[in-house]
Amino acid sequence: MFKFFFIYFYILLSLQSFSFAENKKLENEIYKNLRCLVCQGQSVADSNSDFAQTLKLVVKDKIKEGKSKKEIYDFLTKKYGEWIVYKPKFNRYNFLLWFLPYLTIVFGGIVIFILLKKRKNQRTN
Repeated sequence: MFKFFFIYFYILLSLQSFSFAENKKLENEIYKNLRCLVCQGQSVADSNSDFAQTLKLVVKDKIKEGKSKKEIYDFLTKKYGEWIVYKPKFNRYNFLLWFLPYLTIVFGGIVIFILLKKRKNQRTN
């Protein structure tokens, strides 16, 4: 009987520690993707401001409530705006933010190709 109690207790303890580790990993992942509105150059994970500490507590509470990462981000963006998240959602308002680097590379490649083509034509004439 003692063996069964010990095994049962061990399983409960290991499940709890596994859940704690998963929650901690999720917390850190969310902290790194949130911008500190006081420090502005740091993530919440790196900041020691009062705002960052409060936001960490809010995220912990939301995770304890069983909220998903998406639900937490939605809550925080509704409260503080889209700027709080380092990786904003793709929508029509930030379309250029997502595609401008790619468009710049393509446009630059076309310009370089045209310039090289002109130089080659000048050399042959």
